[in-house]
Amino acid sequence: MQVSGALLFQLGALLAGLAVLGTVARRYALSPIPVYLLAGLSLGKGGIWPVAAAGEFIMTGAPIGIVLLLLTLGLEFSATEFSASLRHHLPSAGVDVVLNATPGAIAGWLLGFDGVAILALAGVTYISSSGVIARLLEDLRRLGNRETPAVLSVLVLEDFAMAAYLPLFAVLAAGGSWPEAIGGAVVAIGALLAAFAASYHWGHHVGRLVAHPDSEQLLLRVLGGTLLVAALAESLHASAAVGAFLVGLTLTGETADRARQVLGPLRDLFAAVFFVAIGLQVDPHELIPMLPVALALAAVTAATKVATGVFAARRDGVARRGQLRAGAALIARGEFSLIIIGLVGASVTTVAALATAYVFVMAIVGPVLARFAGGVGPAL
Repeated sequence: MQVSGALLFQLGALLAGLAVLGTVARRYALSPIPVYLLAGLSLGKGGIWPVAAAGEFIMTGAPIGIVLLLLTLGLEFSATEFSASLRHHLPSAGVDVVLNATPGAIAGWLLGFDGVAILALAGVTYISSSGVIARLLEDLRRLGNRETPAVLSVLVLEDFAMAAYLPLFAVLAAGGSWPEAIGGAVVAIGALLAAFAASYHWGHHVGRLVAHPDSEQLLLRVLGGTLLVAALAESLHASAAVGAFLVGLTLTGETADRARQVLGPLRDLFAAVFFVAIGLQVDPHELIPMLPVALALAAVTAATKVATGVFAARRDGVARRGQLRAGAALIARGEFSLIIIGLVGASVTTVAALATAYVFVMAIVGPVLARFAGGVGPAL
């Protein structure tokens, strides 16, 4: 097997650089996510040091990062508890759509975009980043906080909404008809609901199948099964992230505890790769012209996401500080918004540039605001 010296050098230098940046961020009790994003920006299109050889590894590893983030997040909860939380937060989902999709739609209308572009911008401002927020909750040691189930319920309900939105939008963006788009959305959401029901009713069998005293066997079984479920979810135009989260929900007790231990280092590595990949896809030269509009839209939708989180956490009886933490945690946008940009970018370059600038601003500002909102550190 021939080894690429350029790949090894670039990847080694990148990981060493991320280690330094992460250490500096944690020195000031900050999440390293913003500095990882900026590192990716400096290495991508038009960056100061392009990493062509390592780029393929980064873009391949990024989806694994989001899968591992959501898998380990699902390991913190049981399917029974979480299904009850989802039902309780259906009103929160309605508030989320109204407060956060509307500003994007209005902005698109004011800028003179067509219907498809308006729908794209509405989706971009609506959907929070499951990957960024999952890592953020871990970094800030808030997984055990009272507001966290409300945050996760909102995220999963958003991902259910995306299971309907993405197939519909993809057909419309490609010039398809509304009946075709609606048909694809119905199939995708039906498949996701069936997967959730299977996880709820028969998930305990999964735990027995993957349990093993040997750590290597446990890692291979859990990770292999999760990637298969994530791939199936993607093939049905649903969410690989939700598929991974559902696998995590099926594992409980000692199996879940050991899975968290063996997956932790792997998750942290590929999560860093995922955040670098977001920055790597952005051309800095495209950000600057659209930055003023993006910042205005970011200010509005940061406030509406905070209001969403406050509403959701209040339904769980969380105190005011916890409500603010919930709202700030939801601010970050990321992977789903980038998918929407990818679907629309080839045909509407203006909305793609605006949406890219907006997502990058929110992905950086969100973790910073979450760090300081409602007090510092964990609070039960």
